[in-house]
Amino acid sequence: MIIRTKGHPRAGMIGNPSDGYFGKTISFAFGNFEAEVVLFESPELEILPAERDHSRFDGIASLARDVRLHGYYGGLRLLKAAIKRFHDYCTENGVTLDERNFTMRYSSNIPAQVGLAGSSAIITAAMRALMAFYGVSIPKPILAGIILAVENNELKIPAGLQDRVTQVYEGLVFMDFNRPLMEKQGHGNYEPLNIELLPPVYIAYRTELSEGTEVFHSNIRERWNRGEPEVVNAMKNWAALTDQFREVLLAGQKEKIGPLIDAGFDQRRTIYKISEGNDRMVQTARSCGASATFTGSGGAICGTYSDAAMFHRLEQSLSKIGCRVIKPHFVKSA
Repeated sequence: MIIRTKGHPRAGMIGNPSDGYFGKTISFAFGNFEAEVVLFESPELEILPAERDHSRFDGIASLARDVRLHGYYGGLRLLKAAIKRFHDYCTENGVTLDERNFTMRYSSNIPAQVGLAGSSAIITAAMRALMAFYGVSIPKPILAGIILAVENNELKIPAGLQDRVTQVYEGLVFMDFNRPLMEKQGHGNYEPLNIELLPPVYIAYRTELSEGTEVFHSNIRERWNRGEPEVVNAMKNWAALTDQFREVLLAGQKEKIGPLIDAGFDQRRTIYKISEGNDRMVQTARSCGASATFTGSGGAICGTYSDAAMFHRLEQSLSKIGCRVIKPHFVKSA
């Protein structure tokens, strides 16, 4: 039996990055791109490399570009860490795994380093494959935390829950990470929302390499830990904007969603150092009449637009600064 599972990119619409600061967020998963894991029984446990794991290059410039795009480690470490964390979870929870072995391989066409959560999509697909192979069921809130632990604990990659929750639940998700909830139950409250209530949405991403998350997030964590009022108040404001977004969405007030998205980005500019190229994406989209905010840590934006004419203006204007514009194919709740 061959098992095929997928993980999809996500776009944060409001609240991001307050998911890592006991705040609230709303994000959606979309299926224009995907990470796929293929798993089948085999005599030995084997993980097969993908294109980003190769070590043969046309020349030194090719090697340098590959490192800028994929880093030094490729995707094999993601699968190894996912398998190890899955095993640990089963051991800690008294789940006995049979002694069959498997071969696992992955592929992904999710644009890299533009804030679309490509790495966690690979891990999500791997976890789904392992659960299917061994017949293990893991509750969604717990599964999101396990996926986060793969990156935080196993690989020491800084990350938050928002990406993993969205990729596990799929669809459009409202997430509340307030501290008492997190400390009491180990996860937040996650509410799937009707994605059909959204106005028309676009996503645009840079086709050249972008900044990494570590550049974007700079020293905000340290400032928040120190209780710096500017940062603490920003996180509270993002949570309030997320509540407003949910309220107007459920009330069918689509025209109020765009201004809230813009307000979220304007708040971000007050405490983060945003690169000129990333800021230009937002301002270019706004000049077309659309709303705009980062989908994640930079390199991609999302927002709302009114009609086909505005979408055409977005395509034309953003293409001039090296960006591709798409209409997201929403992934329904899993």
